[in-house]
Amino acid sequence: MSAASLEPCADTVPPAPFSLPPLPAAMPSSPPDVSQVLLPLGGLVGREVDLDAFLQTLVDRIAITLQADRGTLWLLDPVRRELFSRAAHLPEVAQIRVKLGQGVAGYVAEAGEPVHVPDPRGERRFFADIDRMTGYCTISLAAVPLRDSAGAVYGVLQVLNRLGGGAFTQEDTQKLTDIAAQVSTALQTTSLYQELQRAKDQPQAPVGYFFNRIIGEAPPLKALYRLVQKAAPTDATVLLRGESGCGKELFARAIHVNGPRRDKPFVKVDCAALPAALIENELFGHEKGAFTGADHRVPGKFEAADGGTVFIDELGELPQAVQGKLLRVLQDREFERVGGTQAVKVDVRIVAATHRDLPRMVAEGKFREDLYYRIKVVELLLPPLRERGAEDIERLARHFVATAAKRHRLPVPRLSVAALARLKRYRWPGNVRELENCIESAVVLSEGEILEEHLPLPSLDRALSPGAPTAPEAPAAAPDAPLLLPLAEVERRHILRVLEAVKGNRTAAARTLEIGRNTLARKLKEYGLADEG
Repeated sequence: MSAASLEPCADTVPPAPFSLPPLPAAMPSSPPDVSQVLLPLGGLVGREVDLDAFLQTLVDRIAITLQADRGTLWLLDPVRRELFSRAAHLPEVAQIRVKLGQGVAGYVAEAGEPVHVPDPRGERRFFADIDRMTGYCTISLAAVPLRDSAGAVYGVLQVLNRLGGGAFTQEDTQKLTDIAAQVSTALQTTSLYQELQRAKDQPQAPVGYFFNRIIGEAPPLKALYRLVQKAAPTDATVLLRGESGCGKELFARAIHVNGPRRDKPFVKVDCAALPAALIENELFGHEKGAFTGADHRVPGKFEAADGGTVFIDELGELPQAVQGKLLRVLQDREFERVGGTQAVKVDVRIVAATHRDLPRMVAEGKFREDLYYRIKVVELLLPPLRERGAEDIERLARHFVATAAKRHRLPVPRLSVAALARLKRYRWPGNVRELENCIESAVVLSEGEILEEHLPLPSLDRALSPGAPTAPEAPAAAPDAPLLLPLAEVERRHILRVLEAVKGNRTAAARTLEIGRNTLARKLKEYGLADEG
């Protein structure tokens, strides 16, 4: 490409600056200090937030701090060796991709060093095709690498065109480098970063990020994400239904932090963890003298959550005597404390969850029908883990391996093929919570690699659903007797051992086993490994 073809914005007038969101009223009119760039976002980092909104706000703050017209957060696709714009001021196109080494951002990602370009004319690293694609005119730019805790580059921060004219300076580039260190620390606490890391080990699976700390791409989960995105910005009461351990509290928090009450309290009440006699007092508080020992007024959870969200977990355990008071809160937003006569007004949003069959409880007279219809304004049914498919189990398993290793200050172990196959075959009656505990135990017990024997799982997988008949147990063998296994299990273990030995190469494994590659693929499909390379 000739130097002339790299001339940006030839014979064009620079367009009007892209309109950034205004600074909050509480912020000074001058650019905020670099150390405070993440301050407005601190309450959301590491929680169940909509990552698209989080990252866009992050880019907004960076652009404002550097007095730039536009900002871009690029992330590295480790499989295609490309950078893609994950959050950016790009009203013209949905996303931009550049090859590693292509353009200023690609150079920064490949070389791992910051770059500032006071004038892109004649700059060999400038990739003018992006301006041609968007119709934008780049006058100056600065870009710096994003590095993880191990020093590896996984993204780039870039700003374009200083507001008011002029070019970015070396001092601006240093500011952007300081900001990148803050941003990288924040991003590494999110599931976005862990998904990027997982993509290195599982390149055939798509990388996706919906809500931070909620991992999964199964169709039922994607439908839930869409419903949460619709319900969260409103004040609608939400009922979450699903088996124990499938993530109801995570979704409740996602609804709260993605709604208008995000800066107000999120207060949880677990009805299953409290004696029935204390639930009313816990929810509504009591007046002085309400009972023996009540020597002063105590507010309840509803008052503590005023302006925010009350999450009522295990709603099905709520005593019928208290159901009427909850109905009054839903209808009139008021209640009386235990022992009180004066109505207390509250402004709260209610999100409830249960694993119980509420319609059946209504039919049996154990749950108020009017309360049931009042509380299920928006009803979300969370799928059990066994219905989410092998890919989601693997995503979650790899996520929990990374978080458990970090929590216990251990090197991140590798998941063996056999262990992963075992995880995918198991039915998970305890759902995501059981998987998390299983992985944590395996991380602690393993030495560099998680093997099948490190998984604290029963010897025989349980039936599809809790309460269903279980498969008969094999007769106990004498202490010195050899382990007796079905022929299919012997074959499965041998095939997996061969795959381990050839590092997952199916062609080599088929040759060693003296079977066809298609036969091997069919057998692996039977073992739940059809999605493996």
